[in-house]
Amino acid sequence: MTAALVAENVYKSYGDVRALDGVSLSVDAGEMFGLVGPNGAGKTTLVRALTGTTTVRGQLSIRGVTPTKLDKSQVGVLPQSFTPPGRLTAHELIEYYAGLYEDTRDPATVLDDVGLSGDSTTQWYETLSGGQQRRVCVAIALINDPAVLFLDEPTTGIDPAGRRSLWSLLETLAAGGTTVFLTSHSMTEVERLADRVGFLNDGQLLTIGDPQSLIDTHAGENKLIIETETALDSTAFSSLSFDIQTSVSGTRTVVKSVGPRDIGDIIDAVDMTTVTVESLTWKQPDLEDVYLALAGETLNPSRTTKTSNSNEDTAPRIDDVNTGGNVMSQTAITTTTEESDQ
Repeated sequence: MTAALVAENVYKSYGDVRALDGVSLSVDAGEMFGLVGPNGAGKTTLVRALTGTTTVRGQLSIRGVTPTKLDKSQVGVLPQSFTPPGRLTAHELIEYYAGLYEDTRDPATVLDDVGLSGDSTTQWYETLSGGQQRRVCVAIALINDPAVLFLDEPTTGIDPAGRRSLWSLLETLAAGGTTVFLTSHSMTEVERLADRVGFLNDGQLLTIGDPQSLIDTHAGENKLIIETETALDSTAFSSLSFDIQTSVSGTRTVVKSVGPRDIGDIIDAVDMTTVTVESLTWKQPDLEDVYLALAGETLNPSRTTKTSNSNEDTAPRIDDVNTGGNVMSQTAITTTTEESDQ
């Protein structure tokens, strides 16, 4: 399969801070690739490198050409922080950005695709809810029908139903051949959408693989989490006919490497004690466990807004630019060189 995105031995530093440290990856055409990592890991710097909005040392290509030679209408970018003019309606905004390209999709259709119709398309952008504003921004990134789509926290502020609707839209786009490069702090989102996931930490790409293989390799085993009113005694499970591994922290007991068929016996053993059980949680390993194992940092998947002020991991504000006589929108890509700035 033809590679849509390629990075080979990419380095980038900001002063004494190395944001990218020899990153190499390849993303196939039509693939949904997820990039995750803690704040300051270098995720946005890598996106900037791939889209040609920062200079780096290393080899980069999009659809077989360097970012400086790419037809910018082939790329859509949704930064994490993006504020279009507030005194335009959603429909006016989409029509405005559509006017910056020769060939675009129908604005009304794109708005409908992201879940906006009726009154929400005729209200000023600044009066829309946060979730509606984010949908407008997604629509702006899609209006030119890009072959490659970069999305940074695309569902921030969107309600659960709307989030799932956008996920379905992205899956449809990928199935139709659009290459999607997704950065997100929501492991649920990445696990649902990504064909492959890359883990970036301290500017280094730690591993790449499909979600399930990464879970099988790094996430550990099933766990039964028992919350009790008072701490369980170490002999609570002595009546079991099989061996188990437990870890106890106050009133929280974690039973490791336990199979579904063993849960009933474990609960019976706890019931034989005088301790009151407040909750039982069956936890299967997931992508968040992979993250914790690789990055060693706590991640709350319900928080999708990054708080880092680091300049190497803050979404770019790509202002309107004029390159070679062609005006490009904030979601278009400016042209730069790939040579080292170190």
